[in-house]
Amino acid sequence: MKAAVIVFPGSNCDRDLAEGFRKAGLDVQMVWHKDTALPSDIDIVGIPGGFSFGDYLRCGAIAANSPICREVKAHVERGGYALGICNGFQVLTETKILPGALLRNGGLKYICRTIGLSVAESQSIFTRGYEAGETIRIPIAHHDGNFTADAETLDMLEAEGRVAFRYTDNPNGSDRDIAGILSSNRRVLGMMPHPERACDPAQGNEDGARLFAHLTAALAEA
Repeated sequence: MKAAVIVFPGSNCDRDLAEGFRKAGLDVQMVWHKDTALPSDIDIVGIPGGFSFGDYLRCGAIAANSPICREVKAHVERGGYALGICNGFQVLTETKILPGALLRNGGLKYICRTIGLSVAESQSIFTRGYEAGETIRIPIAHHDGNFTADAETLDMLEAEGRVAFRYTDNPNGSDRDIAGILSSNRRVLGMMPHPERACDPAQGNEDGARLFAHLTAALAEA
């Protein structure tokens, strides 16, 4: 199984995400934002956290217009898998791969701590390692993680079972406590918390490792 991790100027979680994939058994290739093609035979694309282009203009907006994002969008439109974490989630909304937007935190402050997440559904390739309703502990680190969408979009996400994770104690004002959502074909996940920072005993928490391990197993079966 092969993964590509996109690197933008200002990415700072790209190596962490690559390590999360590697620990789960994936071969990983780093891909620069100015590249115009993804490596062949890629099973999943990872879009990491950080502050792409310094969060200028709007978080993820400049990155979404990088040459490689055209290829990421084409990959997804062909039915490919993708995982966007934190800034990567912002990029996925800016490319319109996922609906909604990530706005400034409700408290107007940067937040960095481990929080509780409720697993809203367990039937996707990303969440099958968890039980629906289970609470896990995953770190967050963001200033613009307030997920916002109109009522029609929120109702659609709920009705289609596309809310993957919710905050147990909403830290940023996100609509309906949403921390992560899936694409309509359930092959793309965007989430603000960082599962790649909870993959090793040295980090004091391995709840995120289950996402990567079961993702790899599901890709092998696909």
